[in-house]
Amino acid sequence: MKQHTIGFVGLGRMGSNMARCLNDQGYQIAALFDLQHDIAAELAAELDATAYSTLAEVTAHADIILTIVTDDQAMDAIFFGEDNLFTGAENRTFINCATLTPAIHTKLDKAAEAVGARCLEACMASSIPQARNGELFLMIGGNEADFNAHKPLLDDLSKALHYVGAAGKASEVKALVNMVMNINTAALAEGLGIGDALGIDLKMLCDIFSQTGANSRVLETDAEDMIQRDHECYFSAAHAAKDSGIALSLAASHGIQTPLAQATFEQYSKLTEAGKGELDKSGIAELTFQGRS
Repeated sequence: MKQHTIGFVGLGRMGSNMARCLNDQGYQIAALFDLQHDIAAELAAELDATAYSTLAEVTAHADIILTIVTDDQAMDAIFFGEDNLFTGAENRTFINCATLTPAIHTKLDKAAEAVGARCLEACMASSIPQARNGELFLMIGGNEADFNAHKPLLDDLSKALHYVGAAGKASEVKALVNMVMNINTAALAEGLGIGDALGIDLKMLCDIFSQTGANSRVLETDAEDMIQRDHECYFSAAHAAKDSGIALSLAASHGIQTPLAQATFEQYSKLTEAGKGELDKSGIAELTFQGRS
């Protein structure tokens, strides 16, 4: 058994599989929390852990707490609400894995220092299978000494690990990663949609894309799903819209013009507003193929 006791807050697709991964590697998963208490209870039974009904109890029973929540508002609630993770948090380390704005990570870093705790941001450029198998691509922000102290655990979660810089910097990099990925996804959806309308064999088109300047990682992961309309969610359209929005805000704050990112944001926002935000990001093809709603 590894020496640390681990807590998780946010047990969605990523959080639950990261907990399973660390459990398999001999860590004691001591404390679980999710707003959907039945999900926490079910995972607790699987991992021989305890599901708690308050955030303060998670802090009391774990020395490292990983958080994977949806957005800045949710993060603000779990750390600064009436029931919060900073209660009794001296000597605790919080590793915050969601894609959030740099500002919230900077705020958390200062607040953690004030109560004798530590925060690291661990931004993930990966999906569910990588979370389960300890093969995440992680970008880490925060105090470098804290990063080095927790590197063994971060290595156990990842196959690629990059220390980016001070609090907020990893979020900046992650926003740019997702901005470019989302643009590539939207471009692929348009290319395949046009090819379909022209009556071109889409498998042949993808083969040609893969051997030319049209190749991309997104072609490997999303093309077949777009063609088959298989949009099982690994990274949701709603999250794509959110993350492109973060990148747009960063660009605007520095006077950078981003028409491609803006157009992509508008496409993912349109999909989300149509009630399809929980589709995978490949669902953007529903806006570009003829005959699809």
